[in-house]
Amino acid sequence: MKPDDIATKTINPGDHLANERTFLAWIRTSIALMGFGFVVVKFSLFVKQLSLVITDKVVLPGKGFSATIGILLVAIGALMALLSYLRYRRIEKQLLRNTYFPSFALSLLLTVAIVLVSGLLLWYLLPNT
Repeated sequence: MKPDDIATKTINPGDHLANERTFLAWIRTSIALMGFGFVVVKFSLFVKQLSLVITDKVVLPGKGFSATIGILLVAIGALMALLSYLRYRRIEKQLLRNTYFPSFALSLLLTVAIVLVSGLLLWYLLPNT
């Protein structure tokens, strides 16, 4: 595409709608991460209570990091919602000025965060099998 083509490009409503759909997909993903983090924390509490009912003492396998990992997942989900909104607004401005250039920063950040939390989960779960 030549520079003259960019300056004369008309605004395409489909681009704005695609940007909004992408934003909503990021929001759904952040809600799923927060929900998963909540489940991880509550499952730990469930195991503690179940062991108390069955054995009259709290028997918790492993190091007890599930609450920390769950809170990390909720925090990543919340941060992802904020960053996705900022990304949505930045792209919307770029589309209006016909200066859109793709960026993979949010995708990379999310991928790194999920890989790190997954590593923590694996480290927590593997010795207990």
